[in-house]
Amino acid sequence: MTTDSILIHVRFAPNGAVVEIGERPPTISPQDWFNLLSRQAANHYQTFAGGRGTFRVPHQQLLDLSQPQQGES
Repeated sequence: MTTDSILIHVRFAPNGAVVEIGERPPTISPQDWFNLLSRQAANHYQTFAGGRGTFRVPHQQLLDLSQPQQGES
């Protein structure tokens, strides 16, 4: 059995703020999406030079993270 992973690219500004991030739900800011992924999928993150990084998140975990949490609007 294979586990499909989704590759999420992240680009940072020189000050460390997230400029762009893939697979982001439309209701979440780029920085908040990065923060959520960092808390829930930190083991899947890899840093690159030039203000870039990637998360390689299993497909099902990404689906779970993309769903609105109970109590959120």
